[in-house]
Amino acid sequence: MAAPTRTPRSSWVEQGLRALGVGGPDAVRVEALAQALGVTKGGFYWHFDGRPALLEEMLDTWEQVGVDAVIEKVESEGGDARTKLRRLCEIAVEFDDMVAIELAIREWARRDDAVAKRLKRIDDRRMDYMRGLFAGVTDDVEDVECRCLLAFSLFVANHYVVAEHGERSRGEVLWAAGEHLIR
Repeated sequence: MAAPTRTPRSSWVEQGLRALGVGGPDAVRVEALAQALGVTKGGFYWHFDGRPALLEEMLDTWEQVGVDAVIEKVESEGGDARTKLRRLCEIAVEFDDMVAIELAIREWARRDDAVAKRLKRIDDRRMDYMRGLFAGVTDDVEDVECRCLLAFSLFVANHYVVAEHGERSRGEVLWAAGEHLIR
């Protein structure tokens, strides 16, 4: 008789992130995740001590995908500061499938001090990385800070803006805004 196949730990984390993106942290329930994965919830406890452990690993995964992997990808292809900033903008646009998770974590941070503290640390990492890139575009420290804030604000707030742009698509306007920031 073959040993039962366990649902991989990563599947629980991925399903948890999907649930988070759809319904916030309250939607991350072991029973609901098990049902979505088509397994029993007993497998969950093979990997995690409880829901808090899953939530923590979900945040770890989000940070790895949304910060570490992005920086690694931007840096791995080389180029000058403008080239890297363009690549960062391209990745941010491609990040679309993670946007719901990003926004859910930001909302979660409004109600949970530990998540808020972690979000601040992550946002600081992102801003520090962009400061280094924008410093390759301008020597003006104030200009660097302004460009970083505008670029980061575009990434986060763009998803809340529902305005149309006439003949231009949102993607075209976002690309033009990015180009404006890195000239």
